[in-house]
Amino acid sequence: MDSITQYLNLPVQSPTWVFFIVLSIILLAPLIFQKLHIPHIIGMILAGMLLGEHGMNILERDDSFKLFGQVGIYYIMFLAGLEMDLVGLKKNIGKGLIFGCFTALMPFVCGFVAGFHMLHYTLAASLLLACIFASHTIVAYPIITRYGLNKHPTVTISISATMVALLFALLTLAVIAGRFQGENNLWFWILFVVKCGAYFAALFLFFPKIIRWFFRKYTDRVLQYIFVIAMVFLSAGVADLCGIEGLLGAFLSGLIFNRFIPHTSSLMNRIEFVGNALFIPYFLVGVGMLVNLKPLFTDFNTVEVVVIIIVASTVSKLLAAWTVRKILHLNHTHGLLMFGLTEAHAAGAIAMVMVGTTIMINPEEPLMNNAVLDGVVVMILISCIISSIATDQGARRLKMEMAEGALSNDGQEGDDEKILVLVKDKEKVRSITQTAIMMRNAELSRGVICLNVVNDADMSDKARSASHEILEQAEEICTAADVPVQIQSRLAVNLVNGVVHALKENDASEMIVGLHEQRTHDTSFYGHFTENLVQNMPRQLIIVNYLQPVNTIRKIVVVVPEYAEYEAGFYRWVERLLRLAGEIGCRIEFHSTDSTERMIYQYAQIHHKSVRTEFKLMESFTSLNSLHKEVHSDHLLVIITARPGTLSYKKSFARLPKLLQVHVNDYNLMLVYPDQFAAGNNTEVSFSAPHASAYEMTPTSAWLSKWISKIG
Repeated sequence: MDSITQYLNLPVQSPTWVFFIVLSIILLAPLIFQKLHIPHIIGMILAGMLLGEHGMNILERDDSFKLFGQVGIYYIMFLAGLEMDLVGLKKNIGKGLIFGCFTALMPFVCGFVAGFHMLHYTLAASLLLACIFASHTIVAYPIITRYGLNKHPTVTISISATMVALLFALLTLAVIAGRFQGENNLWFWILFVVKCGAYFAALFLFFPKIIRWFFRKYTDRVLQYIFVIAMVFLSAGVADLCGIEGLLGAFLSGLIFNRFIPHTSSLMNRIEFVGNALFIPYFLVGVGMLVNLKPLFTDFNTVEVVVIIIVASTVSKLLAAWTVRKILHLNHTHGLLMFGLTEAHAAGAIAMVMVGTTIMINPEEPLMNNAVLDGVVVMILISCIISSIATDQGARRLKMEMAEGALSNDGQEGDDEKILVLVKDKEKVRSITQTAIMMRNAELSRGVICLNVVNDADMSDKARSASHEILEQAEEICTAADVPVQIQSRLAVNLVNGVVHALKENDASEMIVGLHEQRTHDTSFYGHFTENLVQNMPRQLIIVNYLQPVNTIRKIVVVVPEYAEYEAGFYRWVERLLRLAGEIGCRIEFHSTDSTERMIYQYAQIHHKSVRTEFKLMESFTSLNSLHKEVHSDHLLVIITARPGTLSYKKSFARLPKLLQVHVNDYNLMLVYPDQFAAGNNTEVSFSAPHASAYEMTPTSAWLSKWISKIG
């Protein structure tokens, strides 16, 4: 074997060939193990073990693997925080703490018993082994991402428990290390608390302001990606300086960015793509290269250590998940998923055992010997395999259980959603296209239609070039977000007729258009083109005007007219706004009457529990001037209006454009004209129309009439 190694000049030293071999592993492992119905994560770990220095010695675990591996594990923790359901986290934080205590303390006790009583280690070595048992790494998180369960409550509980267990293990490790290094005194702990307090304060107070400023000022996609990753490593690096593991810092940075990076955005797509395609697989391959199975065949003492460590760690994590499942009254599938996500030991275990090998009890005896190191490394391999299989099975079963009730719960059957985006101005293409992407139902996989209409009389080379450029920009935005898109360019003698005909030909359910900006004192707030669209199309029309990037909006304020719930398109716009709020991660506040509030609340509780909804009586808006108290520059004001002849229309609506032009020019604004078609609006909550006499008796109670009565 040595002669072959020398003849082939192994391990491979050329960066070109090293990178090619790793990319081949990343490419082939999913293809091969998919046919074997085994999670491909296992394939990457086994490939690293086979090709590493303890296997065929083709690859050496050099500094590149250490660097990319560190980036990979930080990426996993960052994605866990970035994709977590923050509302679900608040609701399930108590359950997460309970699971965290059990999945930390029970393995900790088992680890101490295994080390002190079974392996006869010293007290300090047994406590260190217990810390390794208590912590875990969510190596199987990419499996959760593949099944689209990132925001499921069980996943949220498990990730919360991961942070609790990691923090507990790190604090215990600090006590052990401090005792041998002479730092375990009162001043050490005072300084530690001060550093941690300053770190958390800076992280949660200043990071959001910096992020919001950067995203408002710079829209270049490369700059945004580099900024995000730089902030992640800044958070992780400062956490290391404070004595906290960088994994915790990466996770916390993900929680902060969660609010600013919508799940359907192109930036999120790039973050996930780079991590899952390169950094995370590199980390998994590097983990496999650590594994050395040779001592298992040469040293019985090592075999004993490995067996005890693997059995004790696995059983303790399984017992913790089973106990919490019983306490929280969860089913078997949830328990299996909780066990799968908390079983794997990787980065934290490696760091802790390395600390144990560097701490010297005496000049010739480390706290942990090579047998323990080999045992922990093999435990990492076995635990990652078990974790991947358990998570895959749990996620698969959970997805099937969710699919069984989907037809009766999500109301997608017969949904005619097909969003048409009218792109006219280059400056507005990004904002209105992103709005459509965030409002669409991703589960329907229908994508969006981007339309540009050119006047037939102005079909010059310049106009044709501008049309293609705008459509290419819209297509690029959709493609970057991995959203199917269809682009269309049309010639029309009358632009409004061309748009309406395109809407009918594509059987679109609604249209999103930017607010016309070239307004003079002779033109209306909407612009003549938009006014004619309102008059000529009965489908839902959404007019938007953003003064800042969509993802930096902190709150959506929706003003709803009286009797809006009796319009045919009521649930369509409610669904779109709740989706938008969910994607942005902001609160949404509805100002409406009591009866309308009840309808919106019921729908939100059934379909969008995770969205933070708030309600206020419509009477709080007595005039447009009072909006300054309710809406700020980083809010989005949404006004639900109506067309003449509909139930919620009032004569006072005719003055809306003039009032808007005077009072809301400085707001992020969205105007919604509800759909007049009854089909496909998901009207699950039943209602009856108001009595005609009641409607006629209260014409002055309309929301806009109150504003006008104050202003006029």
